Amino acid sequence: MKPLDPRLLRLSRTARGSVVASAATGLVRTLATIGIAWGIATAVTLGVDAVRDGRLPAAMSPTLALLAAAFVVRAVAAWATDDLAARAGATVKSELRATVLARAAERGPSWLAARSSAGFATTLGPGLDALDAYFGRYVPQLALTAVATPVLLVAIGSADLTSALVIVLAMPVIPVFMVLIGLATQALQRKQADALARLGGAFTEAVEGLATLKVFGRARRQVGRIGSVTDEYRRGTIGVLRLSFVSGFALELAASLSVALVAVSIGVRLVDGSMGLGAAMFVLVLAPEAFAPIRQVGADFHAAQDGVEASGAVLDVLDDRTAVAAARPDAVPAPAAAELVLDGLTVRRPDLVIGPLDLRAAPGTVVALAGPSGSGKSSLIAAIRGVLEHDGTVVVPGPADASRAERTTWADQRPRLVRGTVAENVAMHAGPDDADVRRALREAGLGVEPGLPVGSDGAGLSGGQAQRVAVARALYRARRVRTPLVLLDEPTSALDAEAERTVVRAVRALADDGSVVVVASHRPAVLAAADVRVDVLPGGAVTVTTRQGVRA
Repeated sequence: MKPLDPRLLRLSRTARGSVVASAATGLVRTLATIGIAWGIATAVTLGVDAVRDGRLPAAMSPTLALLAAAFVVRAVAAWATDDLAARAGATVKSELRATVLARAAERGPSWLAARSSAGFATTLGPGLDALDAYFGRYVPQLALTAVATPVLLVAIGSADLTSALVIVLAMPVIPVFMVLIGLATQALQRKQADALARLGGAFTEAVEGLATLKVFGRARRQVGRIGSVTDEYRRGTIGVLRLSFVSGFALELAASLSVALVAVSIGVRLVDGSMGLGAAMFVLVLAPEAFAPIRQVGADFHAAQDGVEASGAVLDVLDDRTAVAAARPDAVPAPAAAELVLDGLTVRRPDLVIGPLDLRAAPGTVVALAGPSGSGKSSLIAAIRGVLEHDGTVVVPGPADASRAERTTWADQRPRLVRGTVAENVAMHAGPDDADVRRALREAGLGVEPGLPVGSDGAGLSGGQAQRVAVARALYRARRVRTPLVLLDEPTSALDAEAERTVVRAVRALADDGSVVVVASHRPAVLAAADVRVDVLPGGAVTVTTRQGVRA
């Protein structure tokens, strides 16, 4: 691990500000430490003089007042450093999570499908939480070291050049220990980060598949599996802690021996009278402080490395811009268009080539993608959305100043509901418009109250109700935003005949309002309502059938 990972700082303005603020407060803290050392040395010298003269010098009161003020300033500066670091750490984690989620959305489901969703969630959750130690302790301490160490050496050198020279010669011992210990712990920390990802993945996968496991009577077996992964992580954690304590002891020993060299040198010169008491006390108080910052950096290094190792996968995702550019057709502004145009659209999957498809659909057209499950209907919709790489040209209707996502409403074949109310799931907003939500639910044929609570993944609703909430969500967005293209993937697969007729009427109404509606379905009622039918054959070839007056 690098002492300061530039990728983390480059991806967060808050992190850069945190380093600057930490350096500023570190400078104040260092100056206060020098003031404390001067105050202690002066007070001791004045005390010795008072014993010799039999009276308290007049300078004692101002010296003690200055010493108290220096302690207060140092305490405030230390608090400010910790507070700024904690705020910066929380903000940086939020920025990284938002950036990674946005990048994942840009790359689309095909990119996410190639990765473990459980591992990805673990990395974004507890993995990035470990960055608290990096931004809350390590980075501020590194900034403090860069500022404090030179200033303290100059202060010591101004009082006693010999002691400053001894400290400069002894100080490299600590970085050498840090490098050696870092090399020893790097592999162990990486192994521990992988163990945490496996633990989170095992637990998440067990929870996601719990219903299926209970049906087949295999739920109890997962207890032993998760227990073994947890025990592996526990043993690894103990190993990391053991090595951290040993490394801390080594750093403390090196710093103590270095301070002892300074103390011996000062003692010898005090005895032969070549050094004054005031200067000796000043240097003795500051000598440990000169080693303290770099020693603390070594101690915080281990706590910070967990977070940096866990964030490595996240940073690799953010640094990989090639896949994003290939998956984002809106990297170049799309031209204004009045109709949906597919010119030689071809999707290449590892097992199948789908297309080419040539199609022109004017506003008011319902296009049905028909074919058996797995034939490629969802892949064609993903290509039209712009989240799946493809050959050929896709022109989406809408104004030139809007991106393809802004021109499109999309409903997946999975409802993907979240914890909240029905209205919040329809509007995908904490403050939904009640009238528009009720209209969308009515058009989707769902007679539930908008305020009805919904659990995670649609808990509390039946499969058909959850699917109609997803359809209502598309209707809500299409009417409020007036998107010229609506994409629906299997919107009636879990519905009975009566509910399906209601959804078909809503789809037809969207087209009559001027949208191009593309529906992937194998249900006869949906296909019968379409103006254009695109059959995706098992081999990947497509055929287009149109009604009279509709061009394709």
